[in-house]
Amino acid sequence: MAKLMRNTLLLAKIEASAGVDPVPTAGSNSILCRVTNPQPVVAQFVERNNIKPYFGNKGKVQVSAYSEIEIEVEIAAAGAAGTAPKFGSLLRACAFSETISAGVSVVYAPVSSSLESITIYFYLDGVLHKMTNCRGTVTFDLNARNIPVMKFKFTGIYSTPTDTAVPGGSDFSGFKTPFAVNKLNTPTLALHGIAVALDTLSLAMNNDVKYRNLVNSEDVIMVDRNPNGSASIEMTSVATKGWHGVAQAGTLAALQVVHGSGAGNIVQFDAPKVQINDPQYNDQDGIAMLNIGLQLQPNAGNDELIITVK
Repeated sequence: MAKLMRNTLLLAKIEASAGVDPVPTAGSNSILCRVTNPQPVVAQFVERNNIKPYFGNKGKVQVSAYSEIEIEVEIAAAGAAGTAPKFGSLLRACAFSETISAGVSVVYAPVSSSLESITIYFYLDGVLHKMTNCRGTVTFDLNARNIPVMKFKFTGIYSTPTDTAVPGGSDFSGFKTPFAVNKLNTPTLALHGIAVALDTLSLAMNNDVKYRNLVNSEDVIMVDRNPNGSASIEMTSVATKGWHGVAQAGTLAALQVVHGSGAGNIVQFDAPKVQINDPQYNDQDGIAMLNIGLQLQPNAGNDELIITVK
């Protein structure tokens, strides 16, 4: 019988010990998302390349296998200030710490040690794919007239798929309806001290995630990050902000985005030191736009991009 792509469910849960399956459940760990690129097995091979007196393939030997999955999750607060959003476990597996101030806010900040991991269960119409020791990277897209999203890519340890029914009782109540990115719902967007008219913004953590399979060791580790991004804004006068001069000077200044309004509905992004690079013109509806690259640099360290849910 054909398998239906619509009949899917994804669960994710923080691992108390890296690589040890914490057994996520539909009632507590369901993730409301779009699965954009599931890769249950990414195999690595070596060629045999033995000599034979005729043309043809010599064969390959599989030397390792791991899993990857890419998902999109809508950016929305938890509905109550100081309550961790249900996507918090995903950010934690992308090298973010989670600091909860009850009744006030939840802050996600980059970390460089004591990195957490998650187990992912991906059900595809009666077939279960398990991924343990998952770590990943994330890109935040906030584009005008669209739903803001986080795009995650996770790498994990491969497990052989099994015939397992999609469990009932999935609970998505912790995921709130997102607000579209626009003038009303995104009250603050300041880049280098200017409230720019923004069309698109993308901020990528670019975590460098490695799968390693050695004798007595199989692991998914994170070795570095290189946060950068891009934005498309309406061109301003030089008196307002000379963006080309800013790029040439290598000036570092802040980026802040506040999306949503009212306690329990706000997600705020703060990057303290952003360098502008490669400004290029673009025509959008006859309006002069400026497409710019962004490099997010640390200030005191582990603070290139702070996310506050409040």
